[in-house]
Amino acid sequence: MCGILGTNFISTDFNSALEHLNNRGPDYSSFTKIENKMFGHTRLAIIDLDNEANQPMVYDEILIVFNGEIYNYKELIKEENLLCKTASDTEVIIRLYQKYEESFLNKLNGMFSFCLYDIKKQKYFCSRDRYGKKPFFYYYKDNKFIFSSSIQAIIKILGTTPSLNKVALSQYMQYFVSLGENTFYKDIEALEAATYFTLEAKNESNINSEIKKKKFYKINTYKKIKTEEEALTGIEDLLFKSVESRLTGDVEVGSLLSGGIDSSLISSLYTKISGKRINTFSIGYDEYKNYCELDYAQITAKHINSNHTPISICKNDFINYFEDTLTALEEPHADSAAIPLNILTNKIHKSGIKTVLSGEGSDEIFLGYDNYAKFLRYYEFEKTLSSGQNEFLNSIISALQNNTKESEYLRRIVKKQTLYNSFGEVYSDIQKKKLFKKVPTFKPEKTKKDPVDWMSYIDLKIWLGEALLSKVDRISMHNSLEVRTPFLDYRLVDYLFSIDSKLKVGNTNKYLLKKIASKYIPETIINRTKKGFNSPFNEWIHEEYGDSILACILKVNNETNLFNEEYIKQIYSLSKNRKFKQHLWSLFIFSRWYEKTYL
Repeated sequence: MCGILGTNFISTDFNSALEHLNNRGPDYSSFTKIENKMFGHTRLAIIDLDNEANQPMVYDEILIVFNGEIYNYKELIKEENLLCKTASDTEVIIRLYQKYEESFLNKLNGMFSFCLYDIKKQKYFCSRDRYGKKPFFYYYKDNKFIFSSSIQAIIKILGTTPSLNKVALSQYMQYFVSLGENTFYKDIEALEAATYFTLEAKNESNINSEIKKKKFYKINTYKKIKTEEEALTGIEDLLFKSVESRLTGDVEVGSLLSGGIDSSLISSLYTKISGKRINTFSIGYDEYKNYCELDYAQITAKHINSNHTPISICKNDFINYFEDTLTALEEPHADSAAIPLNILTNKIHKSGIKTVLSGEGSDEIFLGYDNYAKFLRYYEFEKTLSSGQNEFLNSIISALQNNTKESEYLRRIVKKQTLYNSFGEVYSDIQKKKLFKKVPTFKPEKTKKDPVDWMSYIDLKIWLGEALLSKVDRISMHNSLEVRTPFLDYRLVDYLFSIDSKLKVGNTNKYLLKKIASKYIPETIINRTKKGFNSPFNEWIHEEYGDSILACILKVNNETNLFNEEYIKQIYSLSKNRKFKQHLWSLFIFSRWYEKTYL
């Protein structure tokens, strides 16, 4: 795990820009020049700790700066008969490019973002992994090309802060993060997951052509597994393989343990595979114990006999890490769990652990969210209505003539209208007209109109791919810690999408996973109510900041005229009673970022 940086011009600020990536790679830092191009790298040494694996790496006039881990690199060396001079996974990418050019990416099992530069062809080849675990940002305008793992490194080289990207803001207010290619800075883009691009000089003047992008992976939704026995056997086998492959490396691997089924199962499988006492870590709260899951984490830790480190935090810890977390995230991100995650990963880093396993991805592929069941009920209801029963439709509409939010949602579903997005009210009328027409819609790959696949895909694409994984990477790497996610092995994801959806739904959330987990972790963990990674963020910010929260939001709004002031005040008032607390958090985080960036 590392940080990467590059330009197609000589920058006097390159070295200071590279310093923005030091947390991503504290073990080694270097940059090199190829003609008028610059390439930099900071290294967190995990595979092949020798200097031979340092980057930028150059072999046979091919240069690479690479961030991530390729878990199957040893198998690829054998299967593809690659002649490698180092024991690193980085060189494997160079050798595969020599053999296949750009058409090898689906052979890689891992998380990655990289820039490979073909010196002879004067061609950049840049790519990002299937689900967006590792970041890749870039700027390409007026023949000036800059890429990096960090937005701030790009801004440092530009020498000026780009203006606010209001499309990103509109996405953020609906999804907690910006989506797709958008960042909060105009002209600084994010390479989307499962995508690569090439950029090459057209002539001797080194004038670059346009960036040519291409998707290299999509989920296979062909249904071929029809029996529960076959599904369970395949899932269990792939889970073992996925965990085992993520133990690759030359450093100790720890495991995050929240007390839920996902991290508990991963930690248990890790223990079984390794045959040793593993190191596990969890976080909870001294106050507001209803948010704390340390007791459940302790149950699993005792069951697998791990070396367990519980970390308990209070309001002061949360507040002390507030500004540092905003810095780590680089742009507005409205998942409040980023702050306790920052505290947790900082403590793990200080313990000497460089990499940990985590449970992200399980909810999306095993149907873990309660909203999935609600959606399927609505889906079946609408399907019944669309079968020509107009008289029944009219009776339902007439029966829903009250003004409750639930009935309003249902009326709109019945009428096949778009669901009401109440947070849209926060925008001024002028901004609504400008922004909402620009927000892209996300369509799933062909799923044969299967609503279960559709739900999983959308959450993999947006909630997991854009929100959770970006939070985990930015926060963990801020603390020089690599997080590996066994549930997001592409072989397991593809396998889950090939299982008949009726088998996946079962009679409870995570039906298939719970069947497997019953062999390895206590029933108390399997059958407990899902809580998620929650914290008393709303209570703590009101206790600490009080009315200065509203003052900050209104101050920014006076400068931008983005929001409906009366609605802001209403949200603030309601949040004191723990209502609309996520809405307030989103506004507050954006306003603090804007204040620090532009005011």
